[in-house]
Amino acid sequence: MVENGQRDVIDIAYENPDQRHTGLEVLTFDALRSRLKRSVTRRPSRLDFHQLLLVRGGEATAMVDFVTHPCTRGSLLHLRPGQVQRLPHDADGRPADLDAVLLLFTADFSPPLPATRSVLDGFGPVAWHLSPEDLAAFDRTTTELAAEYATLRTAHATAGLTGALLRQLLGALLIRIARLPDPDPGPAPRTDPGAELLLAFRRELERSFTSTRSVEDYAARLGYSPRTLSRACLAATGRTAKQLVDARVALQAQRLLAHTDLPVATIGRTLGFTEPTNFGKFFTRETGQPPGAFRRTQR
Repeated sequence: MVENGQRDVIDIAYENPDQRHTGLEVLTFDALRSRLKRSVTRRPSRLDFHQLLLVRGGEATAMVDFVTHPCTRGSLLHLRPGQVQRLPHDADGRPADLDAVLLLFTADFSPPLPATRSVLDGFGPVAWHLSPEDLAAFDRTTTELAAEYATLRTAHATAGLTGALLRQLLGALLIRIARLPDPDPGPAPRTDPGAELLLAFRRELERSFTSTRSVEDYAARLGYSPRTLSRACLAATGRTAKQLVDARVALQAQRLLAHTDLPVATIGRTLGFTEPTNFGKFFTRETGQPPGAFRRTQR
């Protein structure tokens, strides 16, 4: 990991100190904690790579995109590039004492498997609590990944084959994640016909949320009526299309407030608000805090 930014900005770029040309690193949580500066372990950070955390023992709390998640035996967390996190910490805010393994990998390292696309595309769940059987299966896979990764230090003649094997093992792990039950399935099954429309909407939302918050605009781009789009969103997520748009804009505002020194008014303009007061009212309505107060809680 490489820390970038200024003062309170902590962006972490992928860099493997052991294998500089390998897009995957396998390490324990203790090893990661000892590597990072104390200022990083105590503050939110944003990654440009994927991070999988499998907890085998201990208790802690992690934060992903300003939502807290308990970390106990059987917890599995998946952070995608661009998401904001605070590393697992104890009740006093100190880095936790966890028995956990991490997989850090770049977006292009995982094999291009159709079955894993939904896991990697940024719209999937962040956290699961595994059953004892699933925990055992994930533990076996991560243990094998760790063992193969360790051979890269000595097996120079077969490093290419080992790298290929690591990619396939990672693919198998991601398929296991794809098979897990949705931790928050909502009122409708995942096979609902509206699921494809919802996915198309969320992809368009990622492209366009800084330029429009209009449900009518999104519906027109997707070739549906606003009513049809909102019904699909409500059936699949329990929230209307407008609520999903506003939640995505609010999340980006939180990220910018936590990770940049941009003035609040500038952040509002970046997200399409022409008046700072309108942005302040919007942010307070969505998060329960004014922008300035939220920023102070993250510093």
